[in-house]
Amino acid sequence: MREQNSKPTVIAHRGASGYLPEHTLEAKAMAHALGADFLEQDLVLTKDDVPVVLHDIHIDTISDVATKFPSRKRPDGRYYALDFTLAELKTLRVSERFDPKTGTAVFSRRFPAHSGAFEIPTLIEEIELIQGLNKSTGRDVGIYPELKSPAWHHQQGHDISKIVLPILDRYGYGRARTRLNADFADGDLSDRRQCFLQCFEFNEVKRLRTELGWEGNLVMLLADVPKGDDGTDYRELHTAKGLKELAKIADGIGPALTGVFDKNGKLTDLVKFAHAAKLVVHPYTHRKDALPQYVKSSDELFQKLFVEAKADGIFSDFCDMVVHWRAKTR
Repeated sequence: MREQNSKPTVIAHRGASGYLPEHTLEAKAMAHALGADFLEQDLVLTKDDVPVVLHDIHIDTISDVATKFPSRKRPDGRYYALDFTLAELKTLRVSERFDPKTGTAVFSRRFPAHSGAFEIPTLIEEIELIQGLNKSTGRDVGIYPELKSPAWHHQQGHDISKIVLPILDRYGYGRARTRLNADFADGDLSDRRQCFLQCFEFNEVKRLRTELGWEGNLVMLLADVPKGDDGTDYRELHTAKGLKELAKIADGIGPALTGVFDKNGKLTDLVKFAHAAKLVVHPYTHRKDALPQYVKSSDELFQKLFVEAKADGIFSDFCDMVVHWRAKTR
């Protein structure tokens, strides 16, 4: 392993979500222009089985669905993308994330909530935007899709993985899997067209590699809880033994920052264990307006993450800040 990672992979978390409403095409175009290496796509299904780019299976925290379709909530009071056709979702006005009970923005200093004319994009719309920008700019920005709640989708009678994978294949992603070598782990993104497919559910990650034959790079996301609702044992996946087993099917992990450093900022063994298993480590999430308590600035966080912990990249709401740090430390 290298002594210092000065070329971390920059992943635009939900696009340039620190500046524009998350997962809108406008946020992805801005992140592309700001120099991100990868743009993230969280994916859920519509009623008519179209993959759309949304962080949650719910849509009442980022749209005016409660106003336009007040009778369409479920008994739990929430509105689900899966209960709406694509045509219906396209009528919604997308907003900066807000508390559905109060209407108050989650991040008060970001783009004004309930402002602008944004809409929910489909996976295909986003891929075509990114590939178009790659052609017109001469850049080669990758995609980083996440399959959201596959077990829940199965319970609802929908198979999100079987729907998404053919789309990725059609657009040239995932056909050739490259085992991540030392150069790639150091941040070399020359092997394109790049795609990392990610998921929080271990059984689905295993299914993607085995039953569904996904040949592209595959990342196991690690939640900051002992076990997931689907039964994933995250505690085991933070151990050397668990990561060694995971490496038989996956190429990397996406842990929370709390898995890399404890609450006092002390480095854990997670990155060391992952690198020993030859897994790339892309933690989440850098937010300049919600930094961990153990750092006073984004630069201090990057120093700890990439120099002390030797992580291979970061999901960031403010991807330009990581790009700038990377440029000045080379």
